Amino acid sequence: MTPAASSSSAAGGPVWARDFVLLSAIWGASFMFMDLAAVEFGAVPTAAVRVSIAALFLLPLLLKRGLGPQLLQHWKPVFLVGLLNSGIPFALYCFALLTISTGLSAILNATAPLFGAAVAWLWLKDRLSASRTLGLLIGLSGVALLVWNKADGGPNPAGASSRANLLAIGACLLACLCYGTAASFTKRYLTGLPPLLTAAGSQLGAALGLALPALWLWPAHMPGARSWLSLLALGVLCTGLAYILFFRLIEHAGPARALAVTFVVPVFAVLYGVAFLDEHVTLWMALCAAVIVCGTALSTGLLKLGRRNRLPASH
Repeated sequence: MTPAASSSSAAGGPVWARDFVLLSAIWGASFMFMDLAAVEFGAVPTAAVRVSIAALFLLPLLLKRGLGPQLLQHWKPVFLVGLLNSGIPFALYCFALLTISTGLSAILNATAPLFGAAVAWLWLKDRLSASRTLGLLIGLSGVALLVWNKADGGPNPAGASSRANLLAIGACLLACLCYGTAASFTKRYLTGLPPLLTAAGSQLGAALGLALPALWLWPAHMPGARSWLSLLALGVLCTGLAYILFFRLIEHAGPARALAVTFVVPVFAVLYGVAFLDEHVTLWMALCAAVIVCGTALSTGLLKLGRRNRLPASH
């Protein structure tokens, strides 16, 4: 490595580390804002307004860079990935947060890379090593332990029934399955497109897809200022700005480090829930979270067991 390259790496380190922490904190806050907004707006309208605000934030940036013609050329797959990666998952999480805590939903969100690895294996024939297969099993075991605790009447701040808990947990896991499917879909059909195009176009597609259901389910009474401010924070901060940070993190730190954000998000979500929503974290939740994170790290290849000497992969 030349002195210039070394200096560049040294200078770039703090930059991506700062983005990493900031993105984790922002996405951790999204669960709190969804919780605050969904109480008055409902699940689908909350998701619809969130992606609409994000689209309005990102589209001017897309047009300024002259990416409009490319969006028109690829609008079908981009819009579809918007529904899979934003519209449907956001609505599912808003539905879940009407019942379970933000901390629990964020812990379940950490399984998204786990589902991504499983979908890539089934759809794209992405080979799973023994270490990654073990990770899938460990991660699913952590989820099963969480589900068993809630089905058995585990503590819940909303005092919901076991059936309501299971429906909420199922909604979170279905959202993570959507994330995993969207990742493989993007890899297969959208590779090579500018990240800003995918980000802005997907939010526009999600907004269009949720428009009619949101109008149908729009609340009869106008929500208060706190709910509107929460939606504004969701759209601009937790979606629009977060996408920019995420893609910048991929560029500066690589996809592996960017993926690790998923493991830190629950920490911030739990802290926000305890500080601002008077939520409580049980030891069981913490233990299950540790199992899920370890399994996910193994299943995605971020953590490997039994290293062997192999030819280095080309980049």
